[in-house]
Amino acid sequence: MMRDVAYAQSEAQRMLNLLLTPEHEVPAAEREKIEQETVENFVNHINKGWLKYRKSMTEAGDYASVEWTGQGSILTDTRGREFIDILGGFGLYSAGIRHPKIVAAAKAQLDRSPQYSQEMLDPLRAHLGKVLAHLLPGDIQYGFFINSGTEAVDGAMKLAKLYTGKAGFISTERAFHGKTLGPLTLMGKAMYREPLLPLLGNVRHVPYGDAAAVERAIVSAHQVGDGIAAMIAEPIQGEAGAIIPPDDYWPKLREICDKYGVLLIADEVQTGLGRTGTLFGVDHWNVTPDIICLGKALGGGVIPCSGFFASKKVWECMEPNPFMHSTTTGGNPIACAAALAYINVMLEEDLPRQAREKGEYIVSKLEGLKAKYPQVLKEVRGKGLLIGMDFPTDEMGWQVASGMFTRRVLTAGTFINAKSIRIEPALTIGYDLIDEMLVRLEDVFKSIAKEQ
Repeated sequence: MMRDVAYAQSEAQRMLNLLLTPEHEVPAAEREKIEQETVENFVNHINKGWLKYRKSMTEAGDYASVEWTGQGSILTDTRGREFIDILGGFGLYSAGIRHPKIVAAAKAQLDRSPQYSQEMLDPLRAHLGKVLAHLLPGDIQYGFFINSGTEAVDGAMKLAKLYTGKAGFISTERAFHGKTLGPLTLMGKAMYREPLLPLLGNVRHVPYGDAAAVERAIVSAHQVGDGIAAMIAEPIQGEAGAIIPPDDYWPKLREICDKYGVLLIADEVQTGLGRTGTLFGVDHWNVTPDIICLGKALGGGVIPCSGFFASKKVWECMEPNPFMHSTTTGGNPIACAAALAYINVMLEEDLPRQAREKGEYIVSKLEGLKAKYPQVLKEVRGKGLLIGMDFPTDEMGWQVASGMFTRRVLTAGTFINAKSIRIEPALTIGYDLIDEMLVRLEDVFKSIAKEQ
């Protein structure tokens, strides 16, 4: 492929013209062209493996659905087909797609200033920090804002090392903390780690939910002179399939970490801000971590926003040189405006309560389907609207995702456990859409059961 500046400019302008065209004026022929070009562009310029990975949305091998518009819990593709979204952008759309109050806040800040100068103090970032300090567990009051969940975990790892002067970490099997090199070291699945080994040293993995194994790992590390800076875990393992730990797990982690002078990091990127039926996942067990990571829902599903936060005692190590960790675009004014709007929506509409009540409703219905189709649905679990369904085989899990897509319901498996399909919709999803999703899900189960 040769450089062609004129063509590049014309193609950029063509797409911009399309974006500026009112939705109802975009002709069907243009949408079909976008559909065809999107597949070609993924093959030639992004990653053709993506189409194979997303095989549940490829029908008859001739085209893949291309997302076009969305609102609330409904996504529409270029062909005008509407899908019930129960994937929620892997937890991104806690307030739904394009919540009007969050979009309005982002637009208002865009009209004022899209970025900050890097030199003057920016009020929205500071204000968002204050608001979160009054929501976060315990005495956590300082934070650093960036763009993605993996950046939040990376920052938390640096903070833990800087504060303790130690380099080691304890993570868990089947954990998912992101895919940049630091968090990837903490990852609990071999297929993502092995091709990139060696990663960071002195990281130990123990079974999730086993506090005694954490203590043994810390003791073993100390005996051989390996300092452990922190233990990191998800309050509920999301990518593993909504794995809920024993009720004494998090209180014991707190006790063990205090006993050995190890920091406790809660990765709340997926569980935080209402998803599991409480403000934060650790609230189910009344535990305050030393460091907490947020992401996904924080930007309201409108602008990427994440962060890591800690108590004054832990954060003081960042004060002598505040540029030990820095970012150019993280915590930008538009992201902070969206985050403030999301927090307001979350509290105003009581999204944690909605998640709790709707989650209980869905789980009760799924238990009924499990009893009716035991050869298909093996297990159901979850808290709030972070729900996992387990199937006997990876292939059956794919059949369910594919069958739901054919019936216009968007869901997916997980990175860590291919047998699991998640139900992780917007916390604002209506009961009418929940019931319709359940009808279509039973139709999928019925179809699979006939093949057994």
